[in-house]
Amino acid sequence: MVAPRAGDGSIVTEDERPEPQRVADERATLVGFLDFHRATLEWKCAGLSPEQLARRAVPPSTMSLLGLVRHLADVERGWFDRVETGVRRPPVYYSADDPDGDFDGAVGEPAVVEDAFASWRGAVDEARAITARTPLDATFEHEREGTTSFRWVLTHMIEEYARHNGHADLLRQVIDGSTGE
Repeated sequence: MVAPRAGDGSIVTEDERPEPQRVADERATLVGFLDFHRATLEWKCAGLSPEQLARRAVPPSTMSLLGLVRHLADVERGWFDRVETGVRRPPVYYSADDPDGDFDGAVGEPAVVEDAFASWRGAVDEARAITARTPLDATFEHEREGTTSFRWVLTHMIEEYARHNGHADLLRQVIDGSTGE
């Protein structure tokens, strides 16, 4: 069952994720799919304890739902910083010395969970503000990839979330049997 969402013409699923509009311009379509995937990550994490959020996938992987939230906070910051300023701020959860810190540091402590979600939500809010004021054709110089458009960044972010939401679906199923797209 779906119901209209006020204002933008999108619909909301039973689980409260905003579905992208079926007929929209390019920007609304890209933003709609990105917001759907952001909401999917949050939905996959909803109602779990810190210990459950930090539960690791199959060894030797250190992947967890909490690690995905931390990872995607840094991904949001990294790409949208570049769009806005051309420069990326240092990541919050990993470094050259600790390249898996986003996952390795995802431990089942309430303060760690609170920090991760606050960081992720803050990064998403910043990204939405940047998205609202940036033309799709805007470009920046990526340090390794060269000239990159904002349109590419939005498409890449959809791909990034879609891939990790597949991981999240499997992680959640192992934790409590919950399934769903």
